Amino acid sequence: MSDDVRTPAQIEAEIARRRQDLAETLDELAVRVHPATIARDTKAKAVSAVDRTVGQAYVAVNRAVGRARSQFVTAEGALRPERVAPAALAVVGIVAAVASLSVRRRRR
Repeated sequence: MSDDVRTPAQIEAEIARRRQDLAETLDELAVRVHPATIARDTKAKAVSAVDRTVGQAYVAVNRAVGRARSQFVTAEGALRPERVAPAALAVVGIVAAVASLSVRRRRR
C-alpha cells in the first residue's frame, strides 16, 4: 500500500478527530463571547488600569511630598526655621482671610 492511500477506518478516524477539534474550538469561542466572560474581562482591564493609575499617582505624590519636605527639613531631620517661619505666617494669613470672608458672608 502507498502512503497516500488511506483506509475508510483512517478517514473516519480523521473525521472524528476534526469534529472533536471543531467542537472544542466552538466551545472556546462560546466562552469567549459569553456576556459574563466579556464583563469579567472588561472589569479586570478596568481594575488593572485603575491600579496602574493609582500607583502612578502615589509615586508622583510621594515625590512631591519628598521635595516639599526637603524644603523645610534638613537631611538630618532638623527643621529649617528660615523656611518654616514664612510658610507658617502664610498659612496663618490664609486662614485669617478665609475666616474673615466667612464672617462677612454670615452677616449678610
